[in-house]
Amino acid sequence: MSLYFHQRTVAKEVACSGIGMHSGKPVTLRIKPAPINHGIKFVRTDLPECPSLPAHFNMVVDTSLATVIGYDGFIVSTVEHLMACFSGLSVDNALVELDSYEVPIMDGSAGPFAQIIKSAGIKEQLGSRYYFIIKEPIELKEGDKSVTVYPSPSFRITCNIEFNHPLVKKQSYSIYVSEHVFETEISRARTFGFLHEVEYLKRYGFARGGSLDNAVVIDKNKILNNEGLRYQDEFVRHKILDCIGDFSLLGMPILGHVVLNKSGHSFNHAFLKKFFAQRESWETQIIENNEHQSEIQPKSLAI
Repeated sequence: MSLYFHQRTVAKEVACSGIGMHSGKPVTLRIKPAPINHGIKFVRTDLPECPSLPAHFNMVVDTSLATVIGYDGFIVSTVEHLMACFSGLSVDNALVELDSYEVPIMDGSAGPFAQIIKSAGIKEQLGSRYYFIIKEPIELKEGDKSVTVYPSPSFRITCNIEFNHPLVKKQSYSIYVSEHVFETEISRARTFGFLHEVEYLKRYGFARGGSLDNAVVIDKNKILNNEGLRYQDEFVRHKILDCIGDFSLLGMPILGHVVLNKSGHSFNHAFLKKFFAQRESWETQIIENNEHQSEIQPKSLAI
């Protein structure tokens, strides 16, 4: 990520509307400026007393189809793309209001959210910005799935995926996360699914809002979307997008190299639990000078 010494928020209120991927319900979302040390909080304006909850890993209640946070009987679903934007654009504090339980899917990527946040502008605040500094590797491994974070002077993600499908196969991608890289190489990568899985989900009442307008759908030997892929390796780029969103639920930016192999929302969340349990492997710091700045490399590395 871009290295900032002070916290940041959006400069003004912005809004967008769409439908929920799984609910199929219309929803309007508003992003408002918030004070220092506020973090990212979601407010359900459709419920009595407009309850709110922080976007934090210990609020996660479901990761089966998307990342869902909840508390005291109410939920906010499918937060990962919006949260990836806040992290990728280095926005620390914001109030997110929505009038339904699911964040709109938009075009299946984080691109529309990035656009509205950039249109609002991002304002630096007086509060110091804290980072998680990785001191020694932390690993979670189960079969051929793994997530590991290594010490690094910048936030880097390397992702490896493998699907038994001729249009996906093995894909690997590695980036140093900066605002420019996030906007140009990651934010526009769309969620994807296989046709038989989409049909199954719809049959059982899920993915009600899913369509070729908001997801890449893969048949046996072709992409069903008329426009095709936005990137040749859009699939692994979207997995990196999901990772950025899931890791944003740590509550603070991280300086470390995250390496993922065949991971998804559930396994990412399990790793976050281990991350906090392995307290001796990291520390929180304020970066008070630019000693790391020359080591930040806002570029991507295709493997």
